[in-house]
Amino acid sequence: MYEGYKGLNVYQKSYGLVMKIYQITKRMPDDERYVMTTQMRRAAMSIPLNISEGYGKKESTAEYRRFLMIAKGSCNEIQVLIDICKDLEYITNEEYEELIIGYTETSKMLQGLVKSIT
Repeated sequence: MYEGYKGLNVYQKSYGLVMKIYQITKRMPDDERYVMTTQMRRAAMSIPLNISEGYGKKESTAEYRRFLMIAKGSCNEIQVLIDICKDLEYITNEEYEELIIGYTETSKMLQGLVKSIT
C-alpha cells in the first residue's frame, strides 16, 4: 500500500493542526474574515501542501528541501499569527499553548527531515 507523503509524521501533524486552525477561525469576529482568518488558514495550509508538493519532487533533493523550507517558514508565520490572536483574545490560553507547541514541534520535525535528505 502506497502511503507517500501521507505516511510522514510531519505531514500528519501539520494536517491535524490545519483542522484546529479551521475550528478556531470559524469563531473569529466577522471583521477578521478577510484578514486574520484568511491569513491563518493560508499559512496553516501551506505547511502540509508544501510537504506534499516537495515529496512529489523528491527526485531532486534541492527541490524537496526548498519546499520543506517554505513549509518551515509558514510555521514561523502561523506562530506570529497565533501570538496576535492570543493578544487580541481571539483564542484561549489553552488553545494558544496547544497551537504553539504543535507548530514548534512541526518546525523541528521539518528541520529534521531537511537534515535527513541533505
